[in-house]
Amino acid sequence: MAVLLSLDSEVDLSGRPDKVPAPSALLNPMSATMQELLGKTMKSFAEGSIVKGRVLQKRTNEILVDIGYKSEGVISLSEFEDDENLEVGSEVEVLLERLENDEGMVVLSKEKAAQKQNWEKIVQIFNNGGLITGKVKAVVKGGLMLNVGVEAFLPGSQVDIIAPKDLRIYEGKTLECKIVKLNEERKNVVLSRRELIEAERAEKRSKLLGGIEKGGTVKGTVKNITDFGAFIDLDGLDGLLHITDMSWSRLNHPSEMLKVGQEIEVLVLDIDREKERVSLGLKQKTMNPWDQIAEKYPVNMKVKGKVTNLVPYGAFVELEPGIEGLVHVSELSWTKRIARPADVLTQGQELEAIVLGVSKEDQKVSLSVRQLDTNPWEVVTGKYPTGTRVKGKVRNLTAYGAFVELEEGIDGMIHVSDLSWTRKINHPSEMLKKGDDIEAEVLEIDKANQRISLSLKHLSDDPWKSIEERYKIGDLVTGKVSKVASFGAFIQLADEIDGLVHISQISNDRVEKVKEVLKIGQDVSARVIKVDKTERRIGLSIKAADYTPEQIEREKENYEALKPGEELSSMEAAFDRAEEDYRPGESKKK
Repeated sequence: MAVLLSLDSEVDLSGRPDKVPAPSALLNPMSATMQELLGKTMKSFAEGSIVKGRVLQKRTNEILVDIGYKSEGVISLSEFEDDENLEVGSEVEVLLERLENDEGMVVLSKEKAAQKQNWEKIVQIFNNGGLITGKVKAVVKGGLMLNVGVEAFLPGSQVDIIAPKDLRIYEGKTLECKIVKLNEERKNVVLSRRELIEAERAEKRSKLLGGIEKGGTVKGTVKNITDFGAFIDLDGLDGLLHITDMSWSRLNHPSEMLKVGQEIEVLVLDIDREKERVSLGLKQKTMNPWDQIAEKYPVNMKVKGKVTNLVPYGAFVELEPGIEGLVHVSELSWTKRIARPADVLTQGQELEAIVLGVSKEDQKVSLSVRQLDTNPWEVVTGKYPTGTRVKGKVRNLTAYGAFVELEEGIDGMIHVSDLSWTRKINHPSEMLKKGDDIEAEVLEIDKANQRISLSLKHLSDDPWKSIEERYKIGDLVTGKVSKVASFGAFIQLADEIDGLVHISQISNDRVEKVKEVLKIGQDVSARVIKVDKTERRIGLSIKAADYTPEQIEREKENYEALKPGEELSSMEAAFDRAEEDYRPGESKKK
């Protein structure tokens, strides 16, 4: 660093002779008088220092400035923000970069002088914990660049409490921030606006908690929406508005009613000052529509509404804001078999229904669509009296019977036991198939459970009623083997009546396995040795086909000596224990 001296003005030596300096004083530069004079008239210049200068000339792109040195300096006009008001003779503060360049000119900078002054100011603000204001110059990666006298960086995470999605909304805006970091060497400045907002919110939160009361109303802005509710910014304090406190109507999600940034007025439901929690309500600002529900919607009243939601068990219908009724799937139709409400209804559809019941406590209204029409089952008894022959189409087959459609929505069922008087039917498909047009007889009507019992076998007389007249002890009969079991074989006789040949009645020789002697479909002749009308059982004997009446009587006694439950307790039990399937040509049971 060089220090030079320069005369600021000439010394006046004119005047009276006694005022002229002595020669010795002029010749001695270190005389006391000369030192005092030079101290008053000379300036010291240090590179890197800020000095004052005066505008000598204003040119097209630059300014000529005199700082009192032996040469002038030139500064670019772009360094002056308000160059229009800059006039010759104006005083400016500049940074002395160099005392002399290659052209002998002083190198000056107005902008760098301002930066140095600003940096010193910023350091002082940082040390004192103060605040600084700056204008957003640009959006950069990770944040904003501000002009606070020098360039400063404001990270995106420090712009606000919740980092904004688009930082471009801050372009050109003036923001007040706190200096959180300085780098003297690199001249880097890092700012935070979030700290100011948090401190301001904390102060407001404390003030708000001290002022709000349970039951009072407050205004706020929707800050965030979740599945269970919405957080409302009460100007520094967040309150929770639960989804159940938003509306008297049913909401699937808070977003159906609110959106982020929306301003709302809410009711304070509860306050926890220690944990700084506030519970809010919106629906409580209006009267509960359920208070007068019973009077407004009496039972059997016809109502209109809009389908708001379809679920597997029914349809929700909005009768008015806050009031929904449920039409259970079973109340959609008297006759149609509806698996899902969505099969017959659509969301938003206008619907008429009848009120079945109201519960204020449970906030439920039960509705019915089918009650709008007469229940067809109310006239079924008169239309299909017991004993009537009816026609219908086989609609479905199950393991226990066949469903027959008598008219649209009205089905009767033929139980498997009512298909035949004589045959043991394991499955209805042995006699019927889906789509068959058949006749049947009405056995019984259960109006309460909406059931009609039908029968095929009752279309004809029960052959077992006259069995003793048709089959007598000792009669020789012929038939085909229909089923083979371990204990004997079933022989199909006339009118599909089956007789049982016990294993002991097959041959005079000992039979180990029935299937080794008799085959399904084989024609056989046998004697009737037992007729039991009550048990619906006919006992046959193949070996007695050629017996005399006396021998047949002895076989009858031997047959009757069989213990019930030991080998043969009844015809039905015999069927159940058979090892082969009922009709010829079908596969064995596993």
